[in-house]
Amino acid sequence: MNTPPKPAPDASPLPASNAALPRVDSGQILQGANTVEIEHAGQRYLLRVTRENKLILTK
Repeated sequence: MNTPPKPAPDASPLPASNAALPRVDSGQILQGANTVEIEHAGQRYLLRVTRENKLILTK
C-alpha cells in the first residue's frame, strides 16, 4: 500500500540578506556562565556551551 508523502512543515522564508536578522553576541546571553535557562512560550530550555565551545539548546 502506498502512502502519500508528508507535506513539508511550514517554514517562514529567511530574509534575502543576513544583515536584516537581529544579532546577539553569545557572551551577552551567557554572561560568563556555561549554561543559561531560557523561557519561551511557557517552556524552559537550557542553552549550554560544550567542551568543544559549541552551543546546544535542549528542552
